[in-house]
Amino acid sequence: MNNHKANISNLSLFIAGVLLTMMITSCGKQSSNSPLGLNIQYQVLNLSPDLFPVNLFVNAQSVNAITNPFVYNINHGYFYVPAIDTPYQFRTALSSGATLFSRDDILKSGLKYTLFITGANNDHSLTQIFTIDTSAAPAIGRGKLRFVNASPTAAAGLDVTANGTPAFSKVPYKTISKYIELPIGNYDLQIKATGSTNILKDLPTVTIQDGRLYTLYSYGYTTRIDSAAFSAAVLTNK
Repeated sequence: MNNHKANISNLSLFIAGVLLTMMITSCGKQSSNSPLGLNIQYQVLNLSPDLFPVNLFVNAQSVNAITNPFVYNINHGYFYVPAIDTPYQFRTALSSGATLFSRDDILKSGLKYTLFITGANNDHSLTQIFTIDTSAAPAIGRGKLRFVNASPTAAAGLDVTANGTPAFSKVPYKTISKYIELPIGNYDLQIKATGSTNILKDLPTVTIQDGRLYTLYSYGYTTRIDSAAFSAAVLTNK
């Protein structure tokens, strides 16, 4: 009988220990994903073809892994920021670690943001486009789409059609359009220079889902045919 009670007691202690470990582990995961309850998501798109890989530092600490910097035309997706203390410093991933630029944006809990780095480093035209990626939900059966022109040689403006219907018109370089609502379905998005019939980029199968938010963005140079040539892609914001 005593052995039976001892076994039950040991089993109870073991279960309690497992539950405590699970609770500690759960708390640890939450704090690493959403430190201080900020719940702020951020993403960085390096769209400058001659800029070396970039690291983001907050409070003198690298936010991204040093071995995983932001390189040209690679989308790392959203990540949680560790603090809202500014400035946010963007430093070259080269050995010098020199600061390229800093930002003092006011970030709010529960929102998403994207920083597009565009322009050229060599001619000192490097610049950024900062977007707030949170918006009111669209009507049932619809999604939302907006357009960001991050192509330096499209300064005069770009036009976008969705299945042949005008969606955005005369969007200048470094401009963020408002979100528009579109019925759910598949879309052929075509981008042209304002006033031209020449199609610069055709994205033939872009799916708009119910309640989702998307950003279409252009990048690259209309004057080039190499890896820095004009192109476009779509981000899912929600």
